[in-house]
Amino acid sequence: MNLITWNVQWCLGADGVLDPARIVDHARAMADFDVLCLQEVADNFPELNETPRGDQFRKFADLLPGFQAIEGVALETRDAEGRPKRFGNMILTRLPVIQVLRHTLPWGARENRNMPRGLLEVIVDGPFGPLRVMTTHLEYSHPDLRRPQIEAIRSIHEQAAARAAAPREDGPHTYRRTAQPASAILCGDFNMLPDDPMKHALEATFASSAPAFVDGWTHLNGSTPHPMSACVQQPSYASPHCCDYVFVTDDMLPRLAMVSYDAETRASDHQPVLARFA
Repeated sequence: MNLITWNVQWCLGADGVLDPARIVDHARAMADFDVLCLQEVADNFPELNETPRGDQFRKFADLLPGFQAIEGVALETRDAEGRPKRFGNMILTRLPVIQVLRHTLPWGARENRNMPRGLLEVIVDGPFGPLRVMTTHLEYSHPDLRRPQIEAIRSIHEQAAARAAAPREDGPHTYRRTAQPASAILCGDFNMLPDDPMKHALEATFASSAPAFVDGWTHLNGSTPHPMSACVQQPSYASPHCCDYVFVTDDMLPRLAMVSYDAETRASDHQPVLARFA
């Protein structure tokens, strides 16, 4: 199973070209992916460097026939005509989808500019059984806003593991029981450097039996530094750094075969990350 995660910056490349098709073409060149997790997908935000009014969520769905396209909108407002303006995450997968959950992450109060954030969770029937795939984009502006978001993600995961350990009673229609696995992949743009204490907090073991999150790159490469994943091709506003990760629960580690960062593409201000599972 191949998974790619990518903060696509509303499809605006470091070269100034805005093209959703280029994102998909490059992801396909990286791998025959089964799951594509995207952050910073926009709909009706022309002020984002002249993004077209078109719906990028729909565009990505049209570009990948045969994939199920699941939207995880974190921010929704209205324009002057009452039309929705949407921004957030997206998961596209050709694996059978069992259930979709959309979690609103805590949005605290600070005077600096900030915005709502979300966690998109899709339970898929993977080649080795049901699996939770989650993608997110945590707050950029201040660690005080990220900290409760990390705590919320850990709580969401711990609750899912508890449901897996103690399945609820089955029932009809909306109460029908579906697979609720503890095994999970968590990926996206976390806006934290590899040595950030909050990243280590995300990876901490749980007091319960919930499987811990493990940084896939570190698991496979030990002390080798993470490749840079942001501002590599567009360093004008910040130095190149790593803030994009693929975490897997520790029960999934035997299946993790590769984590690779593509440092060459200029299709976004972030670099895509590929994780391969055997």
